[in-house]
Amino acid sequence: MSLTRTLTLMVVTTVLLITLITASWGFYVSNHQLEELFDAELAQSTRIVQGLVQHLSDTQSQDQLATILAKTLQLPESALYETEDDEILPRGAGHKYEKKIAFEVWSPDREPLLDTLRADDALGLYPGFSWAEVTGFRWRTFTMKDPTTGFWIRTAQREDVRDELSEELALGNILPIFLALPLLVIAVIIAVQVGFRPLRRLERPVRYMAPERIHPLDERQAPKEVAGLVNAVNGLLRRLNQALERERRFSADAAHELRTPLTALRLNLEKLSDKHPDDFRGLTASVDRMVHLVEQMLLLSRVDSGTDFKPEPQNLSALVEQSIADVAPLALRKGIDPVLEDTARNAVVNCHSALIATLMRSLLANAIQYSPAGTQINTRIRNTDNGFSIRICDQGPGIPTDARERALSRFTRLDQRQGAGAGLGLAIARRIAELHKGSLTLSDRDDGQTGLCVEIWLPTSNASPELPGIS
Repeated sequence: MSLTRTLTLMVVTTVLLITLITASWGFYVSNHQLEELFDAELAQSTRIVQGLVQHLSDTQSQDQLATILAKTLQLPESALYETEDDEILPRGAGHKYEKKIAFEVWSPDREPLLDTLRADDALGLYPGFSWAEVTGFRWRTFTMKDPTTGFWIRTAQREDVRDELSEELALGNILPIFLALPLLVIAVIIAVQVGFRPLRRLERPVRYMAPERIHPLDERQAPKEVAGLVNAVNGLLRRLNQALERERRFSADAAHELRTPLTALRLNLEKLSDKHPDDFRGLTASVDRMVHLVEQMLLLSRVDSGTDFKPEPQNLSALVEQSIADVAPLALRKGIDPVLEDTARNAVVNCHSALIATLMRSLLANAIQYSPAGTQINTRIRNTDNGFSIRICDQGPGIPTDARERALSRFTRLDQRQGAGAGLGLAIARRIAELHKGSLTLSDRDDGQTGLCVEIWLPTSNASPELPGIS
């Protein structure tokens, strides 16, 4: 899993958990505080009724007191209290929830003077907060006994009304948090993406760095947290570049030093072969193969180093025609007919003509070497998206699909491709194609015959203005 995804998941999960815990705690605290407030209001309402009873009990009889309390505290019956959706009733009728408050008053002898709650528990009156079940509803009650008059007063409030108000107020507090949560998650994702942008800027040069143009990373673009890692990578890149340079120099020097003694050996063998051709035929073939190997190693060294080459716009059709003409004598000796099918006349690519000619001659020579006598080698040039394709198809044994990638590696000679090659031809051809920002692929013939098709794709001159590492 990527570091960006891991960090994003961790931060988002943490934010969600903290938000959930905070919202739950806020919901609980809000509900608790509102319950406290409702209880305080209930007690305050009880004390107001207590004051009213104290004021009237000195001057009024119990019957008169009951009448006055009923007129004062018993709400009129109205359908609006049950049907209106709005809490504030129309035409100044009051508030919808005031019907959910009940009052009860008992005389010192526990005779009921006012009973809007209609709870038959006067004999069980106890001071303080309690709960009562009346007409299918649960009521929160506060009961007190007036120490002066001996009257019992109780105020009650329906639990469902308290819960409804508590939940609405609590949800009103936490709902903005949940509404802001998606924006917070998006902000976290964007912040992580932006935070990792410097690392992606460091990744880009490494991704496109080739062995022939290794260079250190720009430490100025590295975040402070990875400055040590970038410094270590730069040290590794310097050592790797030095090792590759030593390897290239050694291969080039070794191949160059081998050319002279091999040439001398070949000349001496030619002299001896004139007198005893049968005795030295095998040795001469081996020396020829060594000379070919040394030449390919020198070419590979030059291609890898990428020196002394300068890309220029070239006519691709002309280069292919010239390459076919160069290998024509070899094809004629084997009775093979090289055919050019050019459907992209005046194809222009930005390339190094000698390298492309080397690539074409190597592929055509390979095709000739492994094709039976009397067959054709078809070369077709055609336009493709943003480039040109050169497809060379022989009628040889071909290469199995699972062995094609191996065939493109260096010093690999497959059993199916018997011959005198050194196993470098396809590797050099692919390397040249890559240096031109192109590609080389192997495939079967598309006409059902046996054989191998090598396809090189090269970008147009506008798309391939430079060769990496070549000046």
